[in-house]
Amino acid sequence: MNPYCLSENTQKKKYMYLHLGNDVVIKTEDIIAVCDLDACTVSKKTRDYLSCAQKRGEIVNVSYELPKSFVVCEEHGVRKVYISQLSVKTLGRRELKMKN
Repeated sequence: MNPYCLSENTQKKKYMYLHLGNDVVIKTEDIIAVCDLDACTVSKKTRDYLSCAQKRGEIVNVSYELPKSFVVCEEHGVRKVYISQLSVKTLGRRELKMKN
């Protein structure tokens, strides 16, 4: 996979990717939110959001292990919610490693 594409001004743009586990990789620029599943599902609004996302077919289970986080992404107007076994802290460390 080539990490470069031509932008409108014909300059090459380099994308950064975040590995969510089990061969699932997303572009960091598509990330809207990274949330701790235990902390966020205390809120009824978050539970309702995840329930609606599941009904709309937006949920992608990255692993069938105990989920620890969910990542909300939008690419080309299509929203997906990735359920991951990795903690928010681990995902954050992975992103920091890429930036350095």
